[in-house]
Amino acid sequence: MSAPQAAIQELAVNPVTLEVVRNALIAIVNEMTSNLTRTSYSPIISEIKDFGVGFVDARARSIAQTLAGLPVFLADLGPPIADSLALHGPEGLEPGDVLLSNYSGVNGQHLNNVVAHSPIFVAGELLAFPAVRAHWIDVGGKVSGSLAHDSREIFEEGLQLRSVKVYRRGLPDQDIVRIIRHNVRFPDLILGDMRAQISACRLGEKRFTELVARYGKETVFACIQRIWDEAELLTRRAVEAIPDGIFMAETFLDNDGVNLRQPIPLKVRVIVEGSEMTVDFSEMPRQVSGPYNSRGAVGAARVAFKCLTCPMLPANDGCFRNLKVVAPEGTILSADENAAMGWWMMPIVSVIDLILKALHPAIPEQVTAGHYANISGAMFMGVNPRSGRRFHIMDPEIGGWGATSKHDGMNAVVSLNQGDVHNLPVETEETTYPVRVREFRLRQDSGGPGRFRGGLGVVRATEALAPCEYMGQYERVQAPPWGLAGGGEGKVNRVTLRRHPEAAEEELALKLVNYPLQPQHVVTLSSPGGGGYGPAWERDVESVRRDVLDGYVSREQARDDYGVVLRDGTLEVDEEATRARRRHLGGRDQPAAA
Repeated sequence: MSAPQAAIQELAVNPVTLEVVRNALIAIVNEMTSNLTRTSYSPIISEIKDFGVGFVDARARSIAQTLAGLPVFLADLGPPIADSLALHGPEGLEPGDVLLSNYSGVNGQHLNNVVAHSPIFVAGELLAFPAVRAHWIDVGGKVSGSLAHDSREIFEEGLQLRSVKVYRRGLPDQDIVRIIRHNVRFPDLILGDMRAQISACRLGEKRFTELVARYGKETVFACIQRIWDEAELLTRRAVEAIPDGIFMAETFLDNDGVNLRQPIPLKVRVIVEGSEMTVDFSEMPRQVSGPYNSRGAVGAARVAFKCLTCPMLPANDGCFRNLKVVAPEGTILSADENAAMGWWMMPIVSVIDLILKALHPAIPEQVTAGHYANISGAMFMGVNPRSGRRFHIMDPEIGGWGATSKHDGMNAVVSLNQGDVHNLPVETEETTYPVRVREFRLRQDSGGPGRFRGGLGVVRATEALAPCEYMGQYERVQAPPWGLAGGGEGKVNRVTLRRHPEAAEEELALKLVNYPLQPQHVVTLSSPGGGGYGPAWERDVESVRRDVLDGYVSREQARDDYGVVLRDGTLEVDEEATRARRRHLGGRDQPAAA
């Protein structure tokens, strides 16, 4: 009998009560999430949903987490709370306290990700913390939005708050509030979002206390222990189904935003042994000069691990007990506290992809081809002439996911580590800011060709209606989304500017800060597609024809890559020409299987 099985048998819990508590915990964090989105001020929270909401116990272990928000925040609300406990001690926390943390040495992310958390006491005993990590649209620093592509140290990126009590015994500390107000560009939005986070924590306190009052502390925490043990058992079974071995993969990023001609190599080693998996980042490069650093090794490994084991299981501490992460200090994924971290997720999103790629030889049926692996979208900032106030638009880029051995990749979705994050609705963007979205469509031919086609990216054209500035941050152009088993690569990012309707398009650099725009200027982003799976000339002919009719694939790509020739006018398949073309494609040097 395994240790998890033995632990489950030893822990006697009424099965009906267990299910009530299990679902109550998820219901509480989901209600907190609804409250957060309903009361927040910034579209990045209310519309885009750039946040993570959960509960941790008094030892900073994850109890439950909302299904919405960013997967990269998987069960990672513990470190800032552990830091609060270390700094203040349990005796230094009181009912009604609320603490804020974005300190890079603990959180290891960009400073925009601020964690609000509050202690829950029952009969004088500290039991748990509700916690809400949300992206503040600005935390100061040298550029609007705090996310310069060329920052060299964390001090250029904004205000740091390390387990600071913004509320004491239920009352706001006005000194701390003033510090925040006078160090951010959008104080009304930021303080409104902070109050929404606090409101969500207060709701979590109330509901958790009610749960304990109904069933008793011992029963509730016995159920939590059982939930952890069951999650561990399920993930161990999933890892046992993966063949043992040592698996490796590598790729690279274009640059770090500062040294623009110096690619950043990424290499990962995955070790599977029985029911244990180790993700080894020992061969990752040292921390870089630009803002691509993080302390996100554990988060990246957890996202990939969750995808491979029990993706539908609610995340908690038990889900990751059989995952070991090796990350020596000082690498790009384990940088020191002063390293620039503004674009910390750029390496993370590629690393998640890379872990999956490494395991393709072991579990080819479960692994997708490379996806578009970007998080940034076109950002616009300036002064809104309608209100006379600053504005800042931040909209995540959406693109194509890689194909699998059985399905085409998904079109126009967020990246692997962004989960339930949404793009900003056109209606919200146009009614709130001085811009107009001229075009928003799928990008034809952007998905990598294959027996199963990579998902498509998008084309989004945004016109400035007032003088403003543009900022962009795009990656993985030199290392396109890869195909697997002979599939083709996805297309990469492209950004253009048209200065007036009759002007020709100009190529823009993929990393730009504070580029000036005037009314009528149109910035067009063409985002990447995902990689294909299997040789393209093996794709079902009717599927290729349907892709052409749907506008996903051009007639030229159908002929050149898929070997499907369509007649002029009718778009019916020319069977003889198609057979000849496919014989030609199959006989040429085939792309190597990844």
